[in-house]
Amino acid sequence: MAEVLPPASSAQPGEACSSELPQEASAAQSSETDAATNELTLTVHHHSSKYDFSFPASATLADLTAVLTKTLSITPLDQKLLISPGKPGLLKPPYPNPSLPLTSLTSKKISLLAPTASDLQRLTRPAPPPQRPASVKAAKPSRTSGANWQKRQAASTYTFGRIVPLPYLPQPERSQRYLERLAQDPGIVATMTKHQFSVGTLTEMNPAEHTTHESRTLGLNRNRGEVIELRLRTDAYDGYRDYKTIRKTLCHELAHNVHGDHDRNFWDLCKMIEGEVERGDWRSGGRAVSQEEFYNPDDGGMGEHVDGGGWEGGEFVLGGGNGSGSGSASGSAVEGRSGETIRERMARAAEERARKGQ
Repeated sequence: MAEVLPPASSAQPGEACSSELPQEASAAQSSETDAATNELTLTVHHHSSKYDFSFPASATLADLTAVLTKTLSITPLDQKLLISPGKPGLLKPPYPNPSLPLTSLTSKKISLLAPTASDLQRLTRPAPPPQRPASVKAAKPSRTSGANWQKRQAASTYTFGRIVPLPYLPQPERSQRYLERLAQDPGIVATMTKHQFSVGTLTEMNPAEHTTHESRTLGLNRNRGEVIELRLRTDAYDGYRDYKTIRKTLCHELAHNVHGDHDRNFWDLCKMIEGEVERGDWRSGGRAVSQEEFYNPDDGGMGEHVDGGGWEGGEFVLGGGNGSGSGSASGSAVEGRSGETIRERMARAAEERARKGQ
């Protein structure tokens, strides 16, 4: 059984060592092997804290999972481990090799990507019912009051029901601001009202779960607007991508509210939405909003695919990965050239033709 090492301060024996990470944390995993006791020590990073655990030299990945469950109250099914540099990389439960010796991880950085118990409670807590005022004063009639009321009603109906960043990724408050900016973009608001688009949840995408050797998925639309996921972050989680690029991806995903496949009808609607959003961007005059905060000029180097078509069926689970939940999907993110179905090849070919025609 692993022993949780106490911190250098006055913590009691057996307690987990938790301390704030320095702003410029080392990429190498802090670890050591005690030859005298034949034990090894691993450091696991979780949110802004790090935990040191002591194991016997024969311990495996399954032992680490059990200790994380006992110490942090995070179930094994919610434990995603990002082990870098090199392999094994991102490990999602159920782990393919739970008997992996921990001695092979002593030189690597181990990051636990999992929501805390308080995060899960906050996300699952039902919203309080809206409170209505005890009395409403009669409004004075005016020539524009009716039109303004209709606009406000449309804006509150054709919008995003909730905005949900991934709480287990770094700085979720920045993702919250980014998603709110997209939802409040004048061009997005105008086109959603015109086409009467309603989206249940607008959330961010975990880049590690939607990246292959050949491509990156930029967005997903599940069940024609139930959930839209957008790839906000860079692959290294150290910045955010260009605002106008993400907004264009959102236009693409909104078109999947109507058309699931990438056929001619879909591309015509997608182009129409993109033009409406550009013309409605009166606040920025066509320029990227807040480039200084979100733009990452070095993000590139591999093929990017918006998506493989609109998802149908299944149940959205926060941070659940590609196609989480039960049910079938009408399209999926392109994950490589081998093993593609005819539908996937046709979708990829249609996207390539569309890009060349731009």
